Amino acid sequence: MPSTDDAARDITEGVGATALGIAAARAAETVSDNPIIHDPFAQVFVDAAGMGMWTVTANPVLSAAFIAREPGLRAMVRALIDFTAVRTAFFDEFFSGAAQSGIRQIVILGAGLDARAWRLPWPDGTTVYELDQPTVLEFKSATLQQQGILPASHQVNVPTDLRADWPTALQEAGFDVSEPTAWSAEGLLHYLPAEAHDRLFQRVHALSSGNSWFAVNAPSKRRGTVAPGSPQTEPADLEHLWYAGDVTDWLHQNGWATSAVTLGDLLARYGRVIPDGDVMPTVFISARRLTAVDRSWVGQAQRPIR
Repeated sequence: MPSTDDAARDITEGVGATALGIAAARAAETVSDNPIIHDPFAQVFVDAAGMGMWTVTANPVLSAAFIAREPGLRAMVRALIDFTAVRTAFFDEFFSGAAQSGIRQIVILGAGLDARAWRLPWPDGTTVYELDQPTVLEFKSATLQQQGILPASHQVNVPTDLRADWPTALQEAGFDVSEPTAWSAEGLLHYLPAEAHDRLFQRVHALSSGNSWFAVNAPSKRRGTVAPGSPQTEPADLEHLWYAGDVTDWLHQNGWATSAVTLGDLLARYGRVIPDGDVMPTVFISARRLTAVDRSWVGQAQRPIR
């Protein structure tokens, strides 16, 4: 494994810089007056990466000074932090529910610098597979190991490009296709090329036994917008990008029961208020793959009474 210094030099570019920006927002939320989430490791990553815009976002004093010079950025910074906070809370609650239901195999697609394998209270016997670019996973592991921070689960890195053959890499790392799994694709769809979306869902489906869970966030039908403060301005292929309706339709057609909540409703649930025009059109979807018994019951319930 590379040293922390080597990993820090690599993390500040490309996808690593995006991961640092989101980590900084989690760090800012954690030290706020009324935090929705608690991520004690986000600031560790920000500090290890060295100076950058993420340093300003994570530090309330520096952020206030920066906004004082550029008042127009206040709403953008606040929106980024609130968006990150409620998105993190949604996926944290999803995994907590999956663990309470008895699932002990977790797969985080595009894990970034959220150290869920370390910070969530996983039951004994839980294995958390984290998939992302090698640069991101190496920096995360090296930083936490140097701090003596141990995971709260059996954590397994699967360094891979999610546009490549990640199912093979995942199974070679020990993944058991016969076991129910809780999957997440957090903030991922927008950063994959459009042709990779269908392939992603097909692969998750093929690797999921009955009673597996899946959570994903997707844009709604308003096009051309991204999360406030996101370093990427447009997806590569707006015409074919999967939207929330596409996701839920596909899951229903392939035997998954789904529920969904909009970003606006999620913000309201946590008491965060953002002007309508500043709310990214996002839907958070959670799903469970139905078993043969479930499908039989649904079929019986849907038959007309004669």
